[in-house]
Amino acid sequence: MATRRGFLGGALAAGAATGLAAPAAGEPGGFVDAHVHVWTPDTARYPLAAGFTVADMQPPSFTADELFAACRPHGVGRVVLIQMSFYGFDNSYMLDCIAAHPRALAGVAIIDHTSADAGATLRALRARGVRGYRLYADRAKAEAWRGDAAMDRLWSAAADEQVAMCLLADPDALPAIRRQIERYPRTPVVIDHFARIGMRGPAAEGDIAALEGLARFPTVHVKVSAFYALGAKRPPYDDLAALVRRLRDAFGAGRLMWATDCPYQLADGQGYGPSVALVRDRCDFLSGAERTAMLGGTAARLFFD
Repeated sequence: MATRRGFLGGALAAGAATGLAAPAAGEPGGFVDAHVHVWTPDTARYPLAAGFTVADMQPPSFTADELFAACRPHGVGRVVLIQMSFYGFDNSYMLDCIAAHPRALAGVAIIDHTSADAGATLRALRARGVRGYRLYADRAKAEAWRGDAAMDRLWSAAADEQVAMCLLADPDALPAIRRQIERYPRTPVVIDHFARIGMRGPAAEGDIAALEGLARFPTVHVKVSAFYALGAKRPPYDDLAALVRRLRDAFGAGRLMWATDCPYQLADGQGYGPSVALVRDRCDFLSGAERTAMLGGTAARLFFD
């Protein structure tokens, strides 16, 4: 992982090369980065959850200001913040960032779904700019959702409030996720990072087909994101274009959203600019309208409108 200086220096240099003017915070015409984590070195005000230490925070800092320095030179005006695991169920830092930049930022929270007042928490956080809830979905966790009364209440409340269940899924969890979607067809769902297909080895055809199969549910969306971690894991990420095309064909661009997974996309040898460029410039099978949807329209509708 790069140093903090390396992260921001590389990001800003790449941004200058695009020639794009930096958008104002929350500018409607800017791109939307649908997946970014932020944290602060101020652990006195924002303490870490049990089991985490300052050594886990790499880079040591990625605040909202550092995020804007990285993303705005690339035409990104709005960002969806994903609650960082360092803080557990305490969403305070993310919420304070949203409060400081309400036109530029929306959030995806982590809550204790077993809490008796989880539904009330969901509704209260929605009023503070939260439009999604993150669930970790390896195979065991996803299979355990069936018969979990507390999880049933959360998915029902999410359907009523029209906030998204945002799933950090492994490929082998997709069958269990499909069953959950069948039980809750009104609940918006977002699959993060292509369901991490191709993260641990070559993308398996069965995994791709399982993800494509979720396209039959109109509430399901997929993040085209975390390029640094998938496939060849190096710019310009052209090896991922075939998967982008298959998902475009299955879901339509109106249910796909680009994202970086910053700050990790800023690691040495990666960069913000190449992530934007794959969708904006290099996937020549995308129409202008499809690029517009993937680079902002889909995420804006789901998380900001």
